Amino acid sequence: MQLHWPAPERNKGPILAVLQRVLPAQGTLLELASGTGQHAVFFAQALPGWRYLPSDIGPENLASIRAYREQVQLPNLLAPRTLDVRAADWQVGELDAVYNANMLHISPWECTEALLRGSARHLRQHGQLILYGPFRMAGQHTSESNQQFDADLRAQDARWGVRDLEDIVASAETCGLQLRERVALPANNLCLVLARV
Repeated sequence: MQLHWPAPERNKGPILAVLQRVLPAQGTLLELASGTGQHAVFFAQALPGWRYLPSDIGPENLASIRAYREQVQLPNLLAPRTLDVRAADWQVGELDAVYNANMLHISPWECTEALLRGSARHLRQHGQLILYGPFRMAGQHTSESNQQFDADLRAQDARWGVRDLEDIVASAETCGLQLRERVALPANNLCLVLARV
């Protein structure tokens, strides 16, 4: 059954503009924590030169991705994989890009570190990791709404919360990933573009 969330519909256009600008014409992209599959369908349609591999850990989300995939029948949209970022081997081979939206703040910090390590492990040299979501900068929230969102998240699970950009960058550097670009997007979110060096 296809799931539909409002946020992917709102943010898919601005995120796609970043992907189209920073990615080469073709390659293989792994989307981590694909959620409903709305981004996977939209981006695969707009990036026909890319083999697009969605993934998630949740059975309901995986079923939704499969339903969207069956509906659109895109040759470059691959079957979704069950993938836990904490796994020692993601079993996806070499990748040209990894993309993730809105996972870092709704999972423990160990998942962020695992995402960075795994991306570095599977990305080819100069391959890119694109992260989307809310981030704090210099220890400060970028808006009152993000501050309230952070408080709500931490009330649900003390291990969750809006991450500090500087912590992401520092952890990425230990894995051989360097921040190339920070792009401000609507609703007080950012796209971070990192590359394997």
